[in-house]
Amino acid sequence: MAYQEDPELTALRQRRVRQLQEMQAREAAGADPMAIAQQNAEAQRREAERFEVLRRLLTPEARERLARIRLAKPDVANSIEQQIMSLAASGRLQRQIDDDTLRALLERIMPEKREIKITRR
Repeated sequence: MAYQEDPELTALRQRRVRQLQEMQAREAAGADPMAIAQQNAEAQRREAERFEVLRRLLTPEARERLARIRLAKPDVANSIEQQIMSLAASGRLQRQIDDDTLRALLERIMPEKREIKITRR
């Protein structure tokens, strides 16, 4: 016994699928350029604010070290920046962070290197 679909039901399904595809295409084409532009502008504004705050909080040597760290380990650099920003927001920074202070922060954040010993038999 073979099951046959109702042609009217098939036509309704196809029409509904086309409507959904058109709605998705309009949403993707219409709303995205404006939303993407706003998101980009907001991200650039936040990045500029973060850069300015770090410029005020770090000495030139510390900024240079942080930039080198960012090249090698971006996640560690972001972690350091977040910690510096939170220290500044809580009012626990009395002066600019110099290179030695940044090194101390790095030592606390970065995991210690494991010593690998190779024994020959």
